[in-house]
Amino acid sequence: MYKKEKIIIAGAGGIGKAAGLILAEKQEFDASIYIGDINFEAAKQVCEWITAGTSSLIQVEPFFIDPKQTTEEMKFVFDSSDIILDCLPGSEAPRMARFAREFGLHYVNLTEYVKESEEVVQIATGAETGFILQAGLAPGYINILAKYLAEQFTKKYKTDFFEEISMKVGALTNITKSPHYYGFTWSPIGVATEYVKDAIVVKNGIKQIIPSLSDTQSIIIDGIRYEDDFTSGGAADMPEFFANKVNSLHYKTIRYPGHYDWVRTQIQELGSHENLAIPLLAKMKENIPHVEDDLIVIYASVMAKDEKNELHLLEKSMKIHPKQVGSYKLKAIQTATAAPLLECARLLLSGTYKGPILQSMID
Repeated sequence: MYKKEKIIIAGAGGIGKAAGLILAEKQEFDASIYIGDINFEAAKQVCEWITAGTSSLIQVEPFFIDPKQTTEEMKFVFDSSDIILDCLPGSEAPRMARFAREFGLHYVNLTEYVKESEEVVQIATGAETGFILQAGLAPGYINILAKYLAEQFTKKYKTDFFEEISMKVGALTNITKSPHYYGFTWSPIGVATEYVKDAIVVKNGIKQIIPSLSDTQSIIIDGIRYEDDFTSGGAADMPEFFANKVNSLHYKTIRYPGHYDWVRTQIQELGSHENLAIPLLAKMKENIPHVEDDLIVIYASVMAKDEKNELHLLEKSMKIHPKQVGSYKLKAIQTATAAPLLECARLLLSGTYKGPILQSMID
């Protein structure tokens, strides 16, 4: 990038502050930053935190995002900027996307929420700016990795039909205890939501909607046994992109053994609710602590037969640990989510993208 960009980060939470700090530290982004939140004091504190944590002279300014109306301050910020990085809760995505469309801004979001993502696609259709959806870790990077492995498999084994494409991500702690075997390292409401909303998979060559947490399996990565199960949102648009090209495709969330049994017990005790995520969230927060020392586990694989009808598996796994950025150590979930978000921002600011851009459309 050779011109100074003005970047809006909507949301002063953990990912928003990490994105701002990385922007300030990385010289290839010549930018000034606006941090917006419905809690102005939180936005102000994040700006001060970023400024104190970097030797960069980057300009970082807070502003208030009014939850009910578009204020003059908001109009000024939107009108003078180039892109919105939406780090707000998924329910806010359509509103932020409408601002991007109205003020001619590029837009990138993180949400795994399916309904809201469909709304953003509708808002972005026909826009002169680019709208990249679900650009974090899962959905996001894991989908790009799976697509990349499929492309490499096709080059090596000369086939473009796959038996199975598997995507798995776990936001974990390094130490865990019974009975829940878990610690919150990111949004608790995000965890509860992905556990109760349906998952989209491809099974027997057909795109299907199935209940989350309906197929707990074991997987060993680097000698450590984990469990995984279906959760909502992580597949992004991979089921549509690989339609008629795969027999089985799915996204699963990785956890330590015993966690999913504990969650299912809580759900059974709660019974039927119109919005089960809310009471499940309350139940989980009663028992599960927030933990700073975190770990991200990523796994993707492609399996298919070659020209001789022999079965092959191409797979990739990695672990991400907390990382020093500027004066601070960022959690693994912060860097693993903010980095792909910012790379998508770079794509939009340096390219000619227009309209909705899904994960399958990113190199």
